[in-house]
Amino acid sequence: MKILSAICLLFLFVSCAENKISKLDFLVGTWKMEGKQQYEFWEKNQKDRLIGNSYKLVNNEKIISETLRVKSVENQLIYGATVYSQNDGETIEFILNLNNDEYFSFENANHDFPKKIQYKRISADSIKVSVLGENDEGFSYIQIKQLTEN
Repeated sequence: MKILSAICLLFLFVSCAENKISKLDFLVGTWKMEGKQQYEFWEKNQKDRLIGNSYKLVNNEKIISETLRVKSVENQLIYGATVYSQNDGETIEFILNLNNDEYFSFENANHDFPKKIQYKRISADSIKVSVLGENDEGFSYIQIKQLTEN
């Protein structure tokens, strides 16, 4: 009976993690920053993880500036960004703040900049991304979902 209970508890835990990450499924695809040749690409490679990258198109060549991921760890969603030219190439992690229903705010108060990376779904094909530091100062931009990957 203990084994059956443990299996049920494990299944419930995995299901909760999957349900949390599935709230971000709208990110899957290629997004283009309005007015720039800057893109963000996301795919779901496992039921509990999104992976992606940010890149520019220069002379039709894709130049990746950072890799991205969102994973579920101990019932929390963690956003990781690895910018090759910053932080000695180390991944900086941001934890999803669950206190907001309007947008997804991944936060790391100990990081210099950004301290928050926020995604707000505007419509099925547009999102607002905010990159914020101290006192929520920073910048925001709109991304439009692309029909095909660039």
